[in-house]
Amino acid sequence: MGKPEVVDENPQLKEQHPWHTLTVEEAISKMGLKSDLPKTGLSTDEAATRLAKYGPNKLTEKEKKTIWQRIWHQINNVLVYVLLTVAVVSAAQGIQYVVVGNTGQNIFSAWFQVGLILGVITLNTWIGIYQEGNAEKAADALKNMLSTDARVIRGGKEIMVPAGDIVPGDVCLLGLGDKIPTDMRMISVSNLATGEAALTGESVPIDKEVDAIPVPDGLDAEQVPLGDRKNMAYSATLVAQGSGIGIATATGDYTQIGTINRLVNQTEEMKTDVLEQIDNISKVLAVAICTMCLGTFLVAFFYAETYMGQPLASVNIALTCAVAMVPEGLEAIVTLTYSYAVKVMASHNAIVRALPAVETLGSVTVICSDKTGTLTQNIMSLTAFVTSNARYKNNVDASDRVPSNFVRDDTYLAERAKQDFKKTGEQILADGPNNPAGRRGKDPSFHFTTDSLHATADGAGATPAHPDANFPFPNGASPTSEWIRSALACGVLCSKCVLGEGGGRAGEIGNPTELSILRATYFSGIDIENLKNESPIVAEVPFSSEYKFMATVHEPTAADKAPEGKLIAYVKGAPDRMVKLCKNQAKGGVAGEDYLEDVDETYWIEQIAILSSHGLRVLGLCRAFIDKDSIKAGDQLGQEFVNGRPEGKWLTMVGLCAIMDPPRPECVQAIKEAHTAGVRVAMITGDHKDTATAIGHMLGIVDEKYSEAVTGPELDAMSDDEIRKCVLTHNVFARASPQNKIRIVKALQAEGQVSSMTGDGVNDAPALKAANMGVAMGKEGTDVAREASEMILADDNFATIVYAVKQGRVVWDNLRKVLLVNTPINNSQGLSVFFGLLVRLPNTPITTIQILYSNFICAVTLGFVCAIEPAEDGIMNLPPRRVGKRLIGRYLFLRIVMATFTLTGCVVAAALIVDNVPNYDYLNVCDGPYEGYEQEGKYCIDEEGTRHYSDQRLKMIRSVAFNTLDFGAMSVMMSARFTYLSSVHPRVFVGNPAALASCAIVAVLQLILTYVPGLNSFVFSMIGMDGLGWGIVFGFMALVFIIMEVEKAIRRSLKARGADTDDREPSAFDAAPKVATEADMKLPKGASKLNLQELAH
Repeated sequence: MGKPEVVDENPQLKEQHPWHTLTVEEAISKMGLKSDLPKTGLSTDEAATRLAKYGPNKLTEKEKKTIWQRIWHQINNVLVYVLLTVAVVSAAQGIQYVVVGNTGQNIFSAWFQVGLILGVITLNTWIGIYQEGNAEKAADALKNMLSTDARVIRGGKEIMVPAGDIVPGDVCLLGLGDKIPTDMRMISVSNLATGEAALTGESVPIDKEVDAIPVPDGLDAEQVPLGDRKNMAYSATLVAQGSGIGIATATGDYTQIGTINRLVNQTEEMKTDVLEQIDNISKVLAVAICTMCLGTFLVAFFYAETYMGQPLASVNIALTCAVAMVPEGLEAIVTLTYSYAVKVMASHNAIVRALPAVETLGSVTVICSDKTGTLTQNIMSLTAFVTSNARYKNNVDASDRVPSNFVRDDTYLAERAKQDFKKTGEQILADGPNNPAGRRGKDPSFHFTTDSLHATADGAGATPAHPDANFPFPNGASPTSEWIRSALACGVLCSKCVLGEGGGRAGEIGNPTELSILRATYFSGIDIENLKNESPIVAEVPFSSEYKFMATVHEPTAADKAPEGKLIAYVKGAPDRMVKLCKNQAKGGVAGEDYLEDVDETYWIEQIAILSSHGLRVLGLCRAFIDKDSIKAGDQLGQEFVNGRPEGKWLTMVGLCAIMDPPRPECVQAIKEAHTAGVRVAMITGDHKDTATAIGHMLGIVDEKYSEAVTGPELDAMSDDEIRKCVLTHNVFARASPQNKIRIVKALQAEGQVSSMTGDGVNDAPALKAANMGVAMGKEGTDVAREASEMILADDNFATIVYAVKQGRVVWDNLRKVLLVNTPINNSQGLSVFFGLLVRLPNTPITTIQILYSNFICAVTLGFVCAIEPAEDGIMNLPPRRVGKRLIGRYLFLRIVMATFTLTGCVVAAALIVDNVPNYDYLNVCDGPYEGYEQEGKYCIDEEGTRHYSDQRLKMIRSVAFNTLDFGAMSVMMSARFTYLSSVHPRVFVGNPAALASCAIVAVLQLILTYVPGLNSFVFSMIGMDGLGWGIVFGFMALVFIIMEVEKAIRRSLKARGADTDDREPSAFDAAPKVATEADMKLPKGASKLNLQELAH
C-alpha cells in the first residue's frame, strides 16, 4: 500500500474543503493565497515551498515483490522441503558411490534422481511466477492515466511544467484535448466541458461553470456527486471542448483518482478456497509423509532382511518412500485444470485474468450485475404503442423487416405495475424515467420528461372511452404496413436523427429515445428514406428543454388523407404537454378526418401513468392539418406555433410510444438457469426505481420473495446491520452510487455470501477488488476496471457470467476427480515400498526413478484427463458449493483411501507373485553386479557370505509391479471420470477424447520403458516382460476397475436413499464458518468520499 506514514502526515489531509460550495474568492482565501492569484499565479519560491510541503503530484505506488521474493513464495512449502531433502541425500549418495567405486548404474541413478527432483521444483516455481506476472496492475493503469505536463501561471507568466511539480494553489490552464493534471476549482471557463466517463461513468461530457454549487436539501457537501460539481475538474479526465482556468485544490493521492488508487491498494485480494485447501492438504501430506518415512526406516532397519542393521541404506529406502508420496505433479495439474477452464471460458467471451479465480466462480451465491448493456441490450427500443382503443406490442428482438413485428395485444401493459397500484400520478412520476428532476438532481438523458401527472390513485381512465376490439385490427392480429407508416410518421419525420446501418447502432446519429421510433419503423418494413423524400419538410419548431416538444410541417402524402390546400404538422413531445394541446384523438390511430374523436384526457393521462409505472419512457405523437398559406417554406417557427395558437387546443393525439432498453433475451434464460442453480441475481443500476423494477420483472429478478427495489439514498440512510438485512431481501438496487456498491459487497460478505460484482468505470475498481469475483466489461469498460477485476466479459453479456459460474463448478468437480486419481497413485507408491518391505520382499518393488516418473508423467497425463472433463448432467441443478466445504470430504476421502489400498495391494501382490512363482526361476542367475557370486536359489552369495537377491528376478519384479501400478492408475482414472454414472458403458469412449489418448500415451510409454534396451535396465531397473507378467498386470488392472465401479454403485444406492454422498452437509472435514464482525462491514479508508457519480443506467 505504498508508504502510509507519509500519506497520513501530508497537510493536504487536513486542508481539504468542499471547494465546489465556495465562491472563487472564498476558495482562494481558504488556501491562504493572495486575491490576485488568478493573474499572477504562485511565485517560483512559493511553488517550491509548497512542493516540499505537499509532495509531488503523483500516485503512491504499492510496493512490488522482487523476483527473489516471488521465488521464495513459490518454494516456501513443506513438500518442496521434503523434495530438497531427498535431493540432498541422493547427491550425498552419488558422491559416496563415486568415492567407494560403486557401479556406474548406481551413480547414474543417484544423480539422475537429483536432476529430476530439481527439474520438477524449477518447473513448478516457473509456473507459479508466471501466473503472478499479471498481478497488481490496477495501480499502474491508474498511473498511466495521469498527465505528464501542464500549463500553469507562475510569477505572472504562462509556463509548461512537469505535471508532477504541480502543487495546491497552482493556476492551471486547460485547452481542448488536454488531460487534466490535478483536481482543480474552475475560476474561468469558455464553453468548457470535460469527459469524465473514466472517473464517474457518465458518458456525456460535463459542461463546466464557475459559480458555487448549492447543496441540495437533505445532503451535506460531500454527498454531492462529482458529476454535479460542475465548477470542479478532475485529474486524469479530458477536456472535450472549450478552454478554462482553474486553481489546483488537491494533488497526488489526494485527488479523486488518488483516492481510488489508495482504495485499490488497500483492498487485499482474497486467497481462494482451493489454494488454501491445497496448502492444508500439503501440510497433512507432509505429516503423513514424515510418519511413513519414519515407519519405513524402522521396518527397513529392524525388520527387512535386505536392509537390517544398515542405517544409510534404510534412510535411502525411507526417502524413497517420501519421494513416492510427495505429489510433485499436483501443483502442475491444478494449474493445468485452471488453464484449460480459462481457455474454454475465453472461447465463450469470459476472459479470466487470475487462474485461481476460476474456482471462486463455482461457489458464487450472488451475482451483482449492472443493468445497461449487461442485462439489457443497451439499445433504446419502442416496446409498445398505445392508441385510443388498442395496445400494440413490438418484438424488439426481431431481425426480419416485417409488419408482423407489431401485434395487437390489449392485455400488454394494460394496468399499472403492482408496486404502483395505489399511487397517484405524481408519486409514479417521482420514481419513474419521465421524472424531470433526473437522477439525484442530474439533468435527465430523456429530454421529453413529464412535468406533472394528475392521475388518480384509483387508476380511473385505464379503459378506453370508445373501446373497439376489432378496429382497425382484431386483438392478436398484426397491423398493415400502411397503418404503421401513418401511425409512426410523426416519430420519423419530426426528427433529425439518422438510423444506423441495418437498423443497428453503428453510424447512428441522434438521441437514443427518438432513434427507437425510427428503428421500430425500419424493422416493420418501412423505407424511412423514401418516407422522408415523399413528405419533405416545409418548416420546423426546433426542440427545446424549455417547452419539451419538437414540431415539423410537411407536404402531405395520399396516405395522410389531408384536405385540399392543407399541410400536415407533426408534433412530438412530453406526453402530458401533448395531451393538454389536443382537441381530438385519432380513432385507433387511423389517419384522416373521418376518424377523429374528442380527446379523452383522463384515458391518456392514465396510460402515461401505466407506462411510467413499468419504467418506460413515454413520448406523445400528435398531428394536425394547417392551411398552406399560413407559413412559408423554410420558416423557423417559434414555440407559439404549437402552444400559442388562437384556437387553443388544436392537435390530434395519435398515440403514445413506450420506450425502454429491453432485456437481452438470452439473459432471461441465463437468470432462470442461475436460479435453478441456487444463485441469486441482483441488479445494481443508477436508473430510476420503477425502470429498474420493471426490468427486474422481465428478467425474473423481481418476484414474490424479492418484490421491491431499494434506492441508493435509502441505502445511505441505513446502518450496517440494516444494510446486511437489506441485501438478503432485495434483488434490485436503483439510483445507486459506487459507494453503495462497496457497501453491498461488504454486507453480502458479512452474511457469508460469495459475491460476483460487475463494473466498468474507474470508480468501480475498489468494489471489483473487494468482491469475491470482480467482473469488468470488455467493450464499455475502462482499463482500470479491467485490471482490478478477476474476469472480463468480452461481450458485456450477463449470460456469459452464468456460463462462467457453470465452468467454475466444473473446475471444482474436476479438481476432486484429479485428487481421486493423483492421490492414490502417489500414496500407493509409498505404501508399496512400505508394505513390500513388511511382507519381506527382497527389495522395494519400485525404484525412486520409477516413482518420480509415475508421479510427474503418469499422474499428470491421467490427471489431466479429469481436469478437462466436460460438465456432468445436472451440474446447474445443484446449489452453490457451501462456504468452507473441503475439496476432500468424507466420501471422497473414503474413495481415495479405498483406491490407494486397492492399488497398493495389487502392486505388492504382483511383486509377491513374481517373487514366488516357479515360472520365473530361470531368472535366478548371478550376473551383472553379482557376476562370480555363488548362487543359492534366488540369491547370490558373496565372499563374505552376504546374500544378494538375483538382479534379473528383481528387475522382473519391478517390471511387473511398475506396470501394475500405472495400468491400475488407468483404471482409477476411467472410473473417476464420472462421479455417479457407471463407466461400464459406451459413454466412457465419448465426451473426452483425451481419456483414450492419455491411456494410449501411457501404454506406449510403458512399453518403451519396459522393452527398450538400456533404458529399461540401466535407468529404470527393469527387463522385458513375458506373457505371464502381462497377464498379472491386466488381471490386477481389471480388479482395480471392478472395485472402483462396485463402490460407485453402492454410493448411487446410498444417495437414492437420501444419504449425503456429495458431502454437502457440514462435517468435521470442513472449515468452521466465519463469524461476521464489525470489521467485515468497514469500508476501505477513503471510500466514504467515493460519491463519484451515480451508476450509469
